[in-house]
Amino acid sequence: MKKTGLLASMLAALAISAAPAAQSQELYWATSGFFGPFNIQGLIPTFPKAKDITIPVSMWILKHPKGIVVFDTGNNAAISDGADNCKKYWAAGNCDFLKPSQKRSDVIDQQLAKLGIKVDDVKVVVSSHSHLDHSGNIALFPKAIHVYQKKELYQGYWPEKFQGRAANGSFVLNDLVAARDYDFFELDGDYDLFGDGTVKILSTPGHTLGHQSMKVKLASGQSVIMSQDAIWMQENLDGYVAGLNYSVQAYVNSVERLKRMRDLEGAKILMAHDAGQFASMGNKWHK
Repeated sequence: MKKTGLLASMLAALAISAAPAAQSQELYWATSGFFGPFNIQGLIPTFPKAKDITIPVSMWILKHPKGIVVFDTGNNAAISDGADNCKKYWAAGNCDFLKPSQKRSDVIDQQLAKLGIKVDDVKVVVSSHSHLDHSGNIALFPKAIHVYQKKELYQGYWPEKFQGRAANGSFVLNDLVAARDYDFFELDGDYDLFGDGTVKILSTPGHTLGHQSMKVKLASGQSVIMSQDAIWMQENLDGYVAGLNYSVQAYVNSVERLKRMRDLEGAKILMAHDAGQFASMGNKWHK
C-alpha cells in the first residue's frame, strides 16, 4: 500500500509539473502582408488551369512557459510601402511577379508590438528556410537564439545555380549577412525545442535543402503543424506539386510525412500561403 501510494504521488507530481507547458501554450498567426494577385501556375506549374491568387506571407508568434518563439520573420522591412521600395532591395522581377503589399505595420516587430511583446522579449527565432519571405527580418532579433538547419545556412549563402545566385534573388544575401554574428543554433534533423514535447522542429527538405516545419501542441491538446513552404496551400495537399523545389523527391517525401502526422496523430496542417485558411484563422490567437 505504501509503495502504491508513493507511486501515485510521484505520478501526480509529474502530471502537475507537465501541465503548465500544455496549458500555457498560445500561438498567434500573423502575416507580413500579401503577395499577388498573380497566376497560380507561376508557383505551382502542375496546376491544370490559370487563375489569379493573392496569398498571405505567414509568420507565427508562440507564447511558451520557457520563452517567446517567433517562427519566420517575413519580408524584409525595406520592401514595405510600395514597388519603388521593393525594387531598391529585391530583384525587380520578384517585385513585379510577387506584387508584395506589405506595409511597415505588417513587419514582425510591429506585429509583436500589437500584442504587447518587445523584440528583445523574443527568446528564439526559428526560420523555416532562408528564402526572402521567410528570413527577411532575422536581423531585428540580435538577442534571440536563431534556429536553422545547418545545411540551410549553406544554401542561403551559396544556392545551387538553378535556384539563382543573385544576391537579391530568392535568397537575399543581405537578410543573412545582417545577422551573421548572431547566436545560431544549427540543427541536423528534428529537434524538441524545449524538451517537453510541445514544440517540435521537423526536418522537411525539398522546397530547399534544409527546410524545416514546426509542430506545436496547444493548450486544448490539439497539435498543429506550421508547414510553411513544405506545403504552401491546399492545392499542394490536393496533389499538385509545388515549383521552386531543390528536390521534387524530397518535397514529396516531406508532404507525405506531414500528411501522415495529420492522419495518424490528428495534427492540423496550417499552410503558410493558403488564403482561405488564413482568412478564417489568421490574425488571432489559437489556444
